[in-house]
Amino acid sequence: MVVRRIVAVREGRPLFSDTLGDLIALDETHLTIRTRTGEVRIARTDVHRAKRVPPSRQASAAQTVELELAADEAWPAPVRERLGDWILRAAQGWTGRANSALAVGDPGLPLDVAADEVRRWYAARGLPAVISVPLPAARRTDAILEQLGWSAAPTVLVQTAPLAAVRQALGGPVPARSSDGTAPDPVSPPDGHASAAVVTLDARPAEDWLEFAARREVPLPDAARHVLGAAPQVRFATIRDAAGKPIAAGRGTISGQGRWLGLTSMVVAPQWRRRGLARQVITALATWAAETGARDVYLQVEERNTAAVALYGELGLRTAHTYHYRREPARS
Repeated sequence: MVVRRIVAVREGRPLFSDTLGDLIALDETHLTIRTRTGEVRIARTDVHRAKRVPPSRQASAAQTVELELAADEAWPAPVRERLGDWILRAAQGWTGRANSALAVGDPGLPLDVAADEVRRWYAARGLPAVISVPLPAARRTDAILEQLGWSAAPTVLVQTAPLAAVRQALGGPVPARSSDGTAPDPVSPPDGHASAAVVTLDARPAEDWLEFAARREVPLPDAARHVLGAAPQVRFATIRDAAGKPIAAGRGTISGQGRWLGLTSMVVAPQWRRRGLARQVITALATWAAETGARDVYLQVEERNTAAVALYGELGLRTAHTYHYRREPARS
């Protein structure tokens, strides 16, 4: 946003200065704007006018690489090798992110040769070759892979927002307890009101969390536990019904030198949707992240998941860049 404030009065006339940046804090007396040169705290009585401005449409290549590496740190495949700047990742086929080559930077080889090296690396592990292509930063790589016959999967949006802005959009705090403390209060049944739900935050995933949140598509391999639990800082959020069964869950990580809260594995049981449970899970994880000193939030969501995109838009998250997977062509 841009804030026009009164900085002085000369000959009975106010003098103004404009501050452009992200609104990261707001209280009854002051607002704080993060600018390119640092944070600026402005008294509300000095504000003449404030206007929201659209975010920049694209992240720079350097910002894209920074965010992709932070996301990779938060979803760490147990088997990893480098191909120049690219990162080759394998996790027994569990999730695309942990079983694809991350095409950031220079692979140190001509792109067609690099693609062949990726194919060989994954073939040696009994996996299909997949390359994660951030856009628009890696558009040249994407064009070469298309020419080579690598097929494209649906677009994934990488969305970001200042953590303080997301917390403000979420509203009031949600009760959160460690699993080591008193058992959380159950929420009301599906025909009731779920606003009193308590979110449990765990440093390690409980077995029923894994059953509910991580085993949606394939049986959970051993590598999945590494991917989920090996991030530098991680919390597993759960809301349970009166019988103690998980009905909403999510995972939060801190990566990128403590800057980024990553939100992954967001799930709400079908009969409990549209009751605000996802917002409560995000609120608990955002509160935890703020306590660690994190400043920004990111998440990855398929563009075609319109319900999730709408929710994240309400929280102020905007697309910084996109990516899609390119899968090797069928062998003749």
